[in-house]
Amino acid sequence: MHGSPTCSSWLVAATVPALDRPAGAALVVSQRLKAELRFEKETAMTAPLVTYAVDGRLGIVTLNRPEKLNAITPELRRLLVDRFHEADGDPTTSVVVLRAAGRSFCAGYDIGPSPARTSRRGNALAWHESLTDDVALEMTPWDMKKPVIASVQGHCLGGGCEMVMMCDITIAADDAVFGEPEIRFSNVGPALILPFVVGLKRAREMLYVGDPIDAQTALAYGMVNRVVPRADLPAATLKFARRMALIAPEALAGTKLAINRGADAAGFRNAIRAGLDVLAPLYAARTDIGMKFDEIREKEGLGAALKWRAAQFAE
Repeated sequence: MHGSPTCSSWLVAATVPALDRPAGAALVVSQRLKAELRFEKETAMTAPLVTYAVDGRLGIVTLNRPEKLNAITPELRRLLVDRFHEADGDPTTSVVVLRAAGRSFCAGYDIGPSPARTSRRGNALAWHESLTDDVALEMTPWDMKKPVIASVQGHCLGGGCEMVMMCDITIAADDAVFGEPEIRFSNVGPALILPFVVGLKRAREMLYVGDPIDAQTALAYGMVNRVVPRADLPAATLKFARRMALIAPEALAGTKLAINRGADAAGFRNAIRAGLDVLAPLYAARTDIGMKFDEIREKEGLGAALKWRAAQFAE
């Protein structure tokens, strides 16, 4: 999200009630998850934040901040744009796969305390400038010549969700969770692609209330193309991508450009810019809920503030 924490505990509290999972099912920490957490902590200090690799005709871009649920920092944002451009310009590939290390694809933007964030407080112009960079990142898969296939597991929220919707194809694991919960603390992701993907009525419900949806619901809404078992996600994604790569790259690029030009003619790009211009000042506004959220965050920490807000929506 445009403002996402770097911890995972609040995510479980926020999503379990909305997804109607069996009581306590999402709260059980398995041995496998413990092992994943240990591995993530051990590799966090040395691994690059974003990697690029080539597998035959496929270029593979990987978010690699798993210990923070791949929350997007300014540095990760910069590196991800660079790797996207590297993948798009690679003459040996014709299809790009976007995936993420760890148990979640992306928890959105990292809103942990930072001097840069503090300096933007109350400054609508500064927020507009910062969010312009965020929208530029999220639009990059859309603007690339090559088709981009997103491979999504776990949480895909806020800015991460918006970026996935900008990709050409999305293959989701059956444990994937999609949503834009920012409105609950008086922010809204400015890249308003959701109405174009799921329609106005469903977009209004998701954006006005902030409830997440599970993978099967995302499939029914048209947010994703396929849902596969979590264990099968890497293989299923590569199988689909290799099949696409059998098509001539010129034909893929031309078809993508034609679809995008049609969407732009229908107002897509203007709508994205309008969303940015309208919503950026909201980040500088002082709402009762937003101020209470900030008060709890400053006194008790970000996790406590998010849990406080999520508890109000528990059913």
